[in-house]
Amino acid sequence: MTMRIIYGAAPGDVDGFGTERLRAEFLIEKLFVPGALEFAYTHVDRMIVGGAVPTSTPLRFGEGTDVGTPHFFDAREMGIANLGQAGSVTVDGTRFALANRDVVYVGRGAKEVTLESYDAARPARFYMNSVPAGADIAHRLITRAESKPLELGDEAKSNKRTLRMYIHPEVTPSCLLLMGITDLAPGSVWNTMPPHLHERRMEAYLYFDLADEDRVIHLMGRPQNTRHLIVADGDCVISPAWSIHMGSGTGPYAFVWGMTGENQAYNDVSPVPVRTLR
Repeated sequence: MTMRIIYGAAPGDVDGFGTERLRAEFLIEKLFVPGALEFAYTHVDRMIVGGAVPTSTPLRFGEGTDVGTPHFFDAREMGIANLGQAGSVTVDGTRFALANRDVVYVGRGAKEVTLESYDAARPARFYMNSVPAGADIAHRLITRAESKPLELGDEAKSNKRTLRMYIHPEVTPSCLLLMGITDLAPGSVWNTMPPHLHERRMEAYLYFDLADEDRVIHLMGRPQNTRHLIVADGDCVISPAWSIHMGSGTGPYAFVWGMTGENQAYNDVSPVPVRTLR
């Protein structure tokens, strides 16, 4: 298990950032390494993002040295989404079977999590979001069928999409974590339109199901001072509360969104008209 540290930056800092510095502060690459657990700890609301691709051997974690507590989950909760083939997540002896696009919520107080693939040649691909938590809430599997879908966007504007809520007060409770998956309709390329800010919450975007030759152009920054990141399959973007977030792909893609902050009000946002962007 490895734990990288990401510090992020203030809005004014990015004016002086070149491409590599911008990527170092806001983009997390290489989360999905066969046979390994990879985590990154961001100082943006202390979210941890992680990736795991178990092959012939299960992958386990739960020790808390990297977060300063005896156990990883002593003061944290987590969502684990399976973006690959079938596998399982076992939390303190309780085993949950996950198909593609199923999610497990792990509540505060867990001692050990074990991640497994059913077929080493066709492994599961687990993506994790963990945030500080102040309540004990039961672990739970949320299947794709149990998620709450919202149909958004407009085919004529190339942003038609299905947003599925998994860890959300309307589906399953948590302390502060929100988590879901968005799939774009065939022919649509834009996500999260209109762009917006949510001053009281940060967000992490994990882009997946991109072909090797395709990329997403992720726009970030202040509305009148935008920047961009070129994002490949399996890359994660950290989006602070002060930054817009929107993107367009050169081919089909999907993304996992995870949020934490002062509230769980998904609509607590400030839309930014596209015509005002610079």
